[in-house]
Amino acid sequence: MPEPSLDLVSIGRSSVDLYGQQIGGRLEDMASFSKAVGGCPTNIAIGTARLGLKSAVITRVGDEQMGRFIVEQLQREGVDTRGVAVDPRRLTALVILGVRDEKTFPLIFYRTDCADAALDEGDIDEAFVASARAVVVTGTHFALPEAAKAQKKAIAIARRHGRKVVFDVDYRPNLWGLAGHDAGEERYIRSDTVTRHLQAILPDCDLIVGTEEELHVAGGSEDTLAAIRAIRALSAATIVCKRGPMGCVVFPGDIPDRLEDGIKGPGFPVEVYNVLGAGDAFMSGFLRGWLRDEAVETCCAWANACGAFAVSRLLCSPESPTFDELRYFLDHGSPHRALRFDAEINHVHWATTRRPQPDELMALAIDHRAQIEAMADEAGAPRARIAQFKRLAVEAAARVAGARSGFGMLLDGAHGREALFRAGDHGFWVARPLEVPGSRPLALETDAEGSLGAALAEWPVDHVAKVLAFYHPDDPAELKARQEAVLRRAALACRQVGRELLVEIICSKHGPVGDDTMAAVMRRLYAIGIRPDWWKLEGQPTPAAWAAVDAAIAENDPYCRGVVLLGLDAPLPQLEEAFRLAAGARSVKGFAVGRSIFGDAARGWLAGRMDDAAAVAMMAERFGGLVAAWRGARGERA
Repeated sequence: MPEPSLDLVSIGRSSVDLYGQQIGGRLEDMASFSKAVGGCPTNIAIGTARLGLKSAVITRVGDEQMGRFIVEQLQREGVDTRGVAVDPRRLTALVILGVRDEKTFPLIFYRTDCADAALDEGDIDEAFVASARAVVVTGTHFALPEAAKAQKKAIAIARRHGRKVVFDVDYRPNLWGLAGHDAGEERYIRSDTVTRHLQAILPDCDLIVGTEEELHVAGGSEDTLAAIRAIRALSAATIVCKRGPMGCVVFPGDIPDRLEDGIKGPGFPVEVYNVLGAGDAFMSGFLRGWLRDEAVETCCAWANACGAFAVSRLLCSPESPTFDELRYFLDHGSPHRALRFDAEINHVHWATTRRPQPDELMALAIDHRAQIEAMADEAGAPRARIAQFKRLAVEAAARVAGARSGFGMLLDGAHGREALFRAGDHGFWVARPLEVPGSRPLALETDAEGSLGAALAEWPVDHVAKVLAFYHPDDPAELKARQEAVLRRAALACRQVGRELLVEIICSKHGPVGDDTMAAVMRRLYAIGIRPDWWKLEGQPTPAAWAAVDAAIAENDPYCRGVVLLGLDAPLPQLEEAFRLAAGARSVKGFAVGRSIFGDAARGWLAGRMDDAAAVAMMAERFGGLVAAWRGARGERA
């Protein structure tokens, strides 16, 4: 029998969850929502992938934007999507959810003839199911006749090939037709019919997981110990009873006289913020241990910790921890009962769940505002023409990039709004400035316009916020304090809204630069809690200076994406020399250069001495030349 290539395949629901953001409000009064992938088996696939397992999901989504969102997010999470079928006739399921208080979590399932409800035996491929160590089936999909047949087929395949069968009871009474549309949060209604359905599944299971109420319905008794004994009479499976803040109790064999005499792991008392999705995170943690043959106590500890993360945060799948995050929590604990307020844990979570990014970044920076306005004024051209020129810059960057990854642009919203749209057409990495051009002390454009967080929330989720600070270690204390306060505010807003942050530091304009100058600035900013996803830095004077930059990042934030070199309107030969000096630095991932590429083209085009084609050709030639120089410095082919 071939060795499995996957750890697990989960089967059943997939949805788009829309979480009301007004905590404590009625669902009727929600005014804004956060969007996430949901559905028990899909959450488990994501949760286990984050913990290092090779997971897949079998489900259906609609042939529309929400269905594509689910598939794309699964792929970003590393989940195998070969089992996700696109249904051309049905819509992707939606769920609207809210948090009223620590015990009330209203939700509405929009599942009438939805895509995943149409799952049938034709969606179950024997080779695909057999390629996994375990198949995870879920209770709610046994409520639908065709979906039930599909799950039973998968169970039979797993048994035939010697694979494990995991059953998440996942009991939702209203999805069995036992409660109305407004009772989505109802977790238990006794039903002999449901019990008969579920008990037919139990003999083929190797692992059965449920809350006390879910085990009541599976066992047919409202006495937890009696329900577990009834399950044991039908199945030799390991039974896991989830008990909320008390953790869990596991019964691999005979059922003892007392519930408390089962195998337990440590519980993690945390503030309950939202229980929705906690069971899926719990299952993910348990499977990470169980499928790696860890001790049951370890499985419990990992499961309980993952559940603690989920109940302390708002969403479902986005809140599941990564294995790095889980290990950090188990090693260090947290001083916060509300884990969402733990800055260290939040940083690990953010850094290990943000969108994938190529390891190399070559960007054309044309987010300049004051400089290009001065060029237009000097040429006697109306500033309104700047927007058109920035669109030409996007065309030039696209000509160089072709279909290759690792290319980007820095663009602004003042003159580059249309260029931002066009950059999105090419899949470029995009960063946008927040600072008032040339400001020292640092000021943000939003200070005069309104809320920084509201402005960031309007950006596409993959746009990076850039803040440029003219900062030198020898600056007066008052100036440093003012600049640092603005940088901290920008960093906090980016994390709260979910946008990456690039911090650009220029030292050389305001003091001498030695081998430790830039590293000293970085260490200071790290010390006050600023951990950018990216740094944009001047070329350093020596390899020793770059070594100091590497050390500052390694010591303070090993998750940092890295450094890109800026140009400062330097001649191309000078930039090429800067590339060579930086080539050996571990943290340097590329460059983001502007006026050295577009300056002459902008002056000629704005003055009417150059047409569109010539401007694009000049910028493409210079950008392409820098790409070749960068890759040559790194010993790579352009």
